[in-house]
Amino acid sequence: MHDDEDREIPSLDLQNLKVLSALGRGAKGVVFLVQTEKGELLALKAILRSSIEKKKVTSNNDPNEYRRICFEREVLGSLHHPLLPKLNGVLLTEKIVGYGIDYCPGRDLNSLRKNQTEKMFSDDIIRFYAAELVLALEYLHGLGIVYRDLKPENVMIQENGHLMLVDFDLSTKLSAKSSEIRSDRKSNPIPEPTKKKKFSHLFKFRDSGISPADSVHPTEIGGDSVDTESDSVEKSNSFVGTEEYVAPEIILGHGHDFAVDWWCLGIMLYEMLYGRTPFRGENRKETFYRILSKPPDLTGELTPLRDLIGKLLEKDPRKRISVKEIKGHDYLKTVDWDLILKMPRPPFIPSRPASEDMEGNKAIDVESYVQGVFKVKEDEKIEKNRNSENKNCGENENKNVLGGRGLPDPLYNESKCIPSSSSVNELRDPRRLDR
Repeated sequence: MHDDEDREIPSLDLQNLKVLSALGRGAKGVVFLVQTEKGELLALKAILRSSIEKKKVTSNNDPNEYRRICFEREVLGSLHHPLLPKLNGVLLTEKIVGYGIDYCPGRDLNSLRKNQTEKMFSDDIIRFYAAELVLALEYLHGLGIVYRDLKPENVMIQENGHLMLVDFDLSTKLSAKSSEIRSDRKSNPIPEPTKKKKFSHLFKFRDSGISPADSVHPTEIGGDSVDTESDSVEKSNSFVGTEEYVAPEIILGHGHDFAVDWWCLGIMLYEMLYGRTPFRGENRKETFYRILSKPPDLTGELTPLRDLIGKLLEKDPRKRISVKEIKGHDYLKTVDWDLILKMPRPPFIPSRPASEDMEGNKAIDVESYVQGVFKVKEDEKIEKNRNSENKNCGENENKNVLGGRGLPDPLYNESKCIPSSSSVNELRDPRRLDR
């Protein structure tokens, strides 16, 4: 830990912040690039205050949403690691709450990959980013934090070229001691399906926030589910994550622990190597089926990287490779774990924002902007629920429940202070499972 572990988090005054641009929006808030009076650049995440307070007291809304927002703030205040964001200040007005973290000018790892000639990284570049992700996750697990939403869009490139893991609203806290506990007893891996059955009666997940029809019943993959009962290992039963990255044990709903983050790392390494995720189907149900029953297609000669990916994408969490084994794997054996964070020239060094981009955007009123986004999101949620109720009244069978995953764009341009969706980077991910 650093000496500033118990430092007091300063308050931010909206009047003293220069709003440079709107970076995008997430499921819970809008992110702005702002500059403090001292010239420091921050990413300011702002959330409509009334929406938080309403969710705090209204039981028919997602009861976890208020808790997640508070938990993310607490997590950010406890982090002291060069690959994780620092909480630089908190903001509170009559209309919004927010917090400022380090700004990363290199955008996210997904954008960087797509800028490559073949939309893929070389083995050496993957090794560097993989090593930094291992160190970040190892640190979080040591604090008892399961990240649960590792994906390229949540991995930013800092000014110095090193990574930064952001967005902790799907994270949870478990006993830190359980991070590397593995049962020595024999486990029952998920069996290969004998025949793909028609998706029929589907079971409900605890805290899922999505339709049970989006889930796959264990019997549909041709056998019993993985027995995840484990002595002395605390587990979470929340159904959260991002569709193509979610681990099998989360889909099965029998509890999960720190091992879900190593599965997500395997998905990310696969995507960096092949330019796509390994289990994506035509819809969510097909994707879940593949995650539960299909091995990853590791096309090409067997290399240490492909071997590591295979071990990370082990469907039985008790057989999945651990952090100690990851750091000692052949693919990462050349990594100097004590010096990698001090590497002066990472693979990609982003440029600073141009001087003309630092003038500030007086057209953006932060409070009005956030109000507009949340108002439209709330209106669309009401309309969606109304349409769902009408549909359920007229249907007795569960048919065509996955007609579309996309959600309407809540940004609109009815107010001059709120730009249209084409002018802001889209951060909200329709694949997230916390709805």
